[in-house]
Parts: sequence; structure tokens; C-alpha cells
Amino acid sequence: MLISLRIDNFALIDHLDLEFGPGLNVFTGETGAGKSIILDAVDAVLGGRVDRRSIRSGADRAILEAAFEVNPALMDWFAEQEIDLVDGSLVVCSRELTVNQDKFRSRSRLNGILVSRGTVDRLRDRFVEITAQGQTVQLGEPTLQREWLDLYGGAPTIALRQQVTLAHAKARNAAIALEKRQQGEQQRLQRLDLLQYQIQELETAELADADELEHLQQEHQRLNHIVELQQQSYQIYQALYQHDRGGEAAADLLSRAETLLQDMVEYDSELKPILTMVEDALAQVTEAGQQIGRYGEQLESDPDRLQDVEDRIHDLKQICRKYGPTLAEVMDYFDRIRAELAELEDADQSLEGLEKAYCEAQTRLEEACHLLTAERHEIARRLEIHLIRELKPLAMESVRFKVEIIPTEPTPTGSDRIQFCFSPNPGEPLKPLSDTASGGEMSRFLLALKACFSQIEGSGTLVFDEIDVGVSGRVATAIAQKLHQLSHRHQVLCVTHQPLVAAMADHHFRVAKTVIPSDENGQPASDKRTVVRVASLDTGGRREELAQLASGRSVREAIAFAESLLTQADSLRQNGAKALQS
Repeated sequence: MLISLRIDNFALIDHLDLEFGPGLNVFTGETGAGKSIILDAVDAVLGGRVDRRSIRSGADRAILEAAFEVNPALMDWFAEQEIDLVDGSLVVCSRELTVNQDKFRSRSRLNGILVSRGTVDRLRDRFVEITAQGQTVQLGEPTLQREWLDLYGGAPTIALRQQVTLAHAKARNAAIALEKRQQGEQQRLQRLDLLQYQIQELETAELADADELEHLQQEHQRLNHIVELQQQSYQIYQALYQHDRGGEAAADLLSRAETLLQDMVEYDSELKPILTMVEDALAQVTEAGQQIGRYGEQLESDPDRLQDVEDRIHDLKQICRKYGPTLAEVMDYFDRIRAELAELEDADQSLEGLEKAYCEAQTRLEEACHLLTAERHEIARRLEIHLIRELKPLAMESVRFKVEIIPTEPTPTGSDRIQFCFSPNPGEPLKPLSDTASGGEMSRFLLALKACFSQIEGSGTLVFDEIDVGVSGRVATAIAQKLHQLSHRHQVLCVTHQPLVAAMADHHFRVAKTVIPSDENGQPASDKRTVVRVASLDTGGRREELAQLASGRSVREAIAFAESLLTQADSLRQNGAKALQS
């Protein structure tokens, strides 16, 4: 239930603090007084559409804040969402709208904690259900009628429809896959031929090492300069280890230095480190000389190997030019096309396999649609009985109503087209609702429909914006009684121009526009602003407001009429209470 509503700088409202009670809360006032703005604020605080024009002219920030009392069922839902309640049973929803340097921003909070739009959307239907002006025009839309029928069925119907949605998605995916395969079979076969040729060529290349080309190029350099390497290695051998012309090699010089240092160490032990370094140098030079000697001896000219290396380098370069600038990239490409070939050749992805999968998916979709259709027929019978029962007290004693379920091709919402057919007068055939119902009949139909939903599961607060537009006399009385009946199970917020509807209110608010003096709003003395003001009416105020609604009478006659309305409303409430008890 909506406990309070705070509005700052929203549309024409500069500031309002409203407190609501259980039962029927009614807003009255002249046309254009701003009654619907208050309901728009309730809608906006729970995620309704807003834009920068929603912020009051001259302001850069609007604040909307609504406090709701949570029933026990909702408490469990909030516990699952890990949202703590205020004082154990309250939820404060707020929304801040700002404009900064032409950038519009909207932020929502629950109990002061910033939350996403999705969280607010999930909460919205649990708190309020808003029936806005012009919604009766949508009553004739088959899509909306299907939604209402399914919602009336409740959780089991919604679950069946979700199964249909899932089955339809799978069938569609199977159809797309099959169509793609059928249309692309020629391209697939061409691609298969290409991949098979490339894979055979790359397999023949026997690629195993991404660095093979670099290694072969190094070997090619060695084989191509074998004579120079032999000569140079021999020269190094002579310089390091053994000179063949009687000259002294580096090993001879180091050996002589070693002998001298050994003699010197006998006289000065501080030379031992130097001796050690020379000994190490001698050992390393000796080892290097011997190794270079063996290297030179092993070098042999091998024209056949050189030719093989040149051929392999040529083949690898050809491969790189075709499949990738480097050998590593060629090998990566090789892995990719092998995986692609395996996918194209996969037996499960064959044309026959896809056709079988499509047929199975279609069968499952048809079965799910059949179950949903059977469920809808049962729900339709219940809704027909229930809705007629709700319509008859609304001055429609001879009304007939039928839900037609027309077979269609399967869609994500089933294979049914729903059409509400209606006959308000005796002897008139059933016709589609949009073709036969007047504006007043549409309003009563919508109110009766809301009454049907209110008895199953729904929001704690029902909001009606001029649900009684276009009706008068006995019909207005019937609507007043129906709204009062709904207020026994729900809190009801209603904008009305009907005196009798207003007379049935448990809480009555008068909405009016007024021009505030400049100093009240902090404006320069020459400026004045139009704002919306709301007054909660006592008994005397209600009498005056009802008299104002009953226009066209003298003051005395209007007051007398207002008193008679209040007396009539008390009688209607008492009769309604007795009917509920019985």
C-alpha cells in the first residue's frame, strides 16, 4: 500500500507531501488542474518514462519519493532480493532527475541504496497497477487480450507459455541452420575441396618446427662457406694451440708465463691469484685450440646436403607466401583449417541431420503450443463467467462475453489469436470488442477486467486515471460501487470528475492550480509561477467540492445535492459491506 508521496520540482509541482490511506483515495479538481501529474509521479518513481521536460521549468533537479507498506508475501520477496525493509515493513522508493550541461540523468534508489532500472521494474508490478487515460482504446488489440488471458491463468499458464517461447526459439534456430545449409551447400562443397587441397599440401610439407626455416638458413650459410670455415678454423688452431712454422702459439706463451709465475710465487705468495688466473687462461686456451682443431677436421664439403637444404628452404618460402608471412603463422593456419574441415565433415552437421533436428524441434513446438491452447480454452471459460459476473452490476445486466481462440501459425507466444467478443444489448450478436463497445462500455469493461485480476493475484495499489470518463447516471453509480468494492481488497487511487465516485471516497483530495507570489518561490518580485496544490478534505470540504462537481446549480441546491450524494454513498458502502459479508 502507498503510504506517502513526496514530489519536488516535477512538471508543474514545486513541492508536495501527500499521505494516503487504505481504501478508496480520490482526486478531484478542474480539468487541467494537475490531477494526472500526481499519478504520473507515482508511475515515474517506479520506473515510468521521463525526460528532461519532466523537471519543473527553471529547476535542474527533481525528486520523487514514495513509501510503500509491504505485505507478508512481499516481505519474502524482498528477503530473497536481500533488500532490508525500513521499520520492518516499509520500502522507500526514490528517483532523482537532473539536468547538467544539457545532459539528462535519472537515478533510482530503494531505501537509500542506488539500484538498477531492472530492479525497479521487477518491483513495480508488485506495488502498483496503473490504468491510464486512453487505455480503453487498447482493449481491442488482440495482443493485449492474449496477455490478459494468460495473466488471468496465472503461474501455470505463464510457465506453459515460457515453454512455447523456448521451443519456438529452438525450432527457429533449427530452421535457420537447415536453411543456411541448404542455401550454402554449393559453397560448402567448394570450401571442402579447397580445405582438403590446402591440408594435403601442408601435410606434405611436414611442418613440425616453427623455427625450421631459420635453422636451415643458418645451415645453408655453413655449407656454402665450408672452405673458408676450414681455413679459418686452422688459423685459429695455430694461433691458440700449435704453430706449424715453429712460431709460438698463445698456449706456448701462457705456459712460459705460468712457469715464471710459479718461480715468483716461491718468493712472494701474494702473486698466487695471478698465477691462478694464468693457469685458468692456459687451460681455456688449450681447450679452445683442441675444440677448433676437431671442428676443422670434421668439416667436409657436402654438395648433396647443400642441395637438399636449398630445396627445403625454397619449399618453405613458397608455403609462407601462400599461407602466412612466417612459418609459425602457417602452422597456426594449418590447425585452424583442420578444425574447420572437421566441422564441415561432422556427420551430426550433415544435411540429413539438420533436417531431422528441425522436424524434432517443430514437433516439440507443436506439442507445447497444443498444451498452451488447451490451457487457454479452460482459462477462457473461467474468465467469461467471471467477467460477466463483474459486468452485470455495472448496469450491463444483459451483457454477453466470449473469448474466441483462433488457430494461427506457431509464434513465441503460442499458436492462438485471442479475440474478446462482446454483446452489451439483448438480441445483438457477439462482435469483436473494438467494433461494438462504446466509450462508456469500454470503461466499464476495463474496470470489470481489473476487478477480475484483483481477485487472483496483483498489486497492492490500483491506480485509475478517469476510468469513469464518458459515463453518467446509473452507470456512474455502478462504477462507484465497483471501485468501492475493489477498495476492500486493494488500496485504490482514482482521478474522477463524477460526484458520486468522489462521494464514495475514504480519502478525498482536491487538486488545483494556483499562482504563487514571487517571494514564496524566491523569484524576483516581477515573476509569478503557476503551481499545483493538493488539499486533503474534511467533511465540510468534501461537501463543497462535491457541490462544485455538480455544476449548474445554485449554491444552496449544490450543497443540498452534495449532502444527498454523501448520504447515498454511505448507503452504497453499507450495502456493499453487507454483500461482502454474505
